[in-house]
Amino acid sequence: MPNFSAGANPCPVNSADFSQLSQFVTYSRKCFHLHLLAGSFTDGRPQPEIPSRAVWLSLLLGEVVHIPGFLQLQEESKLVQWQRWVGYKGKISHDTFGYVSERLDPVQLRRAAIWINRKLKRGKAFEANKVNGLVVVSLDANEEFCSDHRCCEDCLSREITCKNAEGHEVKKIQYYHKQVYAQLSGPRLSVILDFEPMRRGEEECAGALRLLRRMRQKYGPRFFDLVVVDSWYAGGPFLKTVTEELGWPVIAVLKQERFEVHQEALALTRGQKPTQVVERDGRRVEIWNVPSLRFSDTYPGPVRVVKVRERWTQRQRVGQEWVHEQKEQNWIWVVAGDLDGYKGAAIRDIGHLRWKIENNAFGELTQHWHLTHCAHHHPVAVVALLWIKILAFTLFHAFAILHGKLFRLGKATFNELRKQIYRSLLCGWPVQFLSG
Repeated sequence: MPNFSAGANPCPVNSADFSQLSQFVTYSRKCFHLHLLAGSFTDGRPQPEIPSRAVWLSLLLGEVVHIPGFLQLQEESKLVQWQRWVGYKGKISHDTFGYVSERLDPVQLRRAAIWINRKLKRGKAFEANKVNGLVVVSLDANEEFCSDHRCCEDCLSREITCKNAEGHEVKKIQYYHKQVYAQLSGPRLSVILDFEPMRRGEEECAGALRLLRRMRQKYGPRFFDLVVVDSWYAGGPFLKTVTEELGWPVIAVLKQERFEVHQEALALTRGQKPTQVVERDGRRVEIWNVPSLRFSDTYPGPVRVVKVRERWTQRQRVGQEWVHEQKEQNWIWVVAGDLDGYKGAAIRDIGHLRWKIENNAFGELTQHWHLTHCAHHHPVAVVALLWIKILAFTLFHAFAILHGKLFRLGKATFNELRKQIYRSLLCGWPVQFLSG
């Protein structure tokens, strides 16, 4: 093992590598009091030899530098820089990480996420996220940890058809976890506010309503202004509960052609001139606004339907030549709740925010943050480790976007900043996180 003690710097690093961990530590302490939050987590061990905060900070730092497994995390915990950062002089074994993750309290972790998100809002970090003055939350579900063998008591299951070694189709049981996520989306900083694991035998709407009720209680009714959802949620009971019980307007994609409101909106706009025409990112956007339609028997109140047709020219290479091809997309959104003062262009812009939860959350978390990897398959550990991943995701992106000059100036990507933090762990001067 190389000597990483104070006074020894065994490998050369540039100034950016040297300072990134120190800047991340300072930013986390100053803006979110992370050193105090870390001391508030408990794991139920009666007389722990290794402090809970040291284990939790190791798990958090492991997510920041993208260490997917406990065995590798065990090796990284031998670094003097790492030990100074978490406040424990010694190796932390992979068994300890698994044992503690089974006993962490997800309620405490959710409370930490709420604290961090409230601090971000008070610091005006979400001002750029507003669309026509509205703060929008997107809901969507995502599957993780699919397996044909490993399962726990909270796993969902389904029967799938596949081919065996002889090429014959066989049926088998697949196990997986699925959560409904709520993301506050924006052009700069997007954060996951909360998530709710789905239970056996229920649909996404049930988990989404459970999530929204808790968010109203924990965040309050004015933390965000409306909810954007996919067509899966475009049902009368969901719209009625969110608009009437919880008090938030809803914008939902309307794809079900069997709905009378869908057919009626198409009939009323057929052959009519658009009520509004705007330009968005080089696209000609034609908008038809249809107010006061009846949605269904389960939601008899009037809804508003916004139909959109987007046309643009796309340049692409075919063989050895560049060709220009005309493209077109058609959308229909249903608006439930009090959004009458906002034109169709605003509804269109808000509706398109739903894609950010797939790109900025699921896409990035899956590609770069090992979202589909389960480090420890246990009912409590799955939720606790997912919360730690989300906390690390929020802290790192807030640091890079709101504080990091290199990212704002376009001189470094998220991946490069993460690598600089890791290199400073290997080669930088020891940084003591929990002192003072």
